[in-house]
Amino acid sequence: MPSIFSRIIAGELPGEFVWKDDRVVAFMSIAPMMPGHTLVVPRAEVDHWIDLEPELAAHLFAVAQQIGRAQDLEWKPRRIGMLIVGEEVPHTHLHVVPINSPDELTFAHADPSPDFDALDDAATRLRARLRELGRTEVPD
Repeated sequence: MPSIFSRIIAGELPGEFVWKDDRVVAFMSIAPMMPGHTLVVPRAEVDHWIDLEPELAAHLFAVAQQIGRAQDLEWKPRRIGMLIVGEEVPHTHLHVVPINSPDELTFAHADPSPDFDALDDAATRLRARLRELGRTEVPD
């Protein structure tokens, strides 16, 4: 059975995408820890990040870095945090989160009922910043 992320990637479930290329996508978390919280996900359904092919792992982290740069420009946080956990969905994904203190980078801080207009706004702002950085992988 496909993971929920595979279903989002396939368009079976909605997702606010900010990045799409042939190997990796990025979309807004529906339980954001902070505004701009983005998930970077390989298209290939690999359960554990340590099982990624090295080239795919490198590309996944390179995309996360680009997302982080755009978040830094838009929200101007003290840091861009990143988590790899993998317990909630058995499909490798990186949580890239603008934070102002380490205690903001926790699932206890996640909003289980976010305002979907706010998620849409964050995605629009992030796509604009990625375009400013010259990225062509940003969907319309």
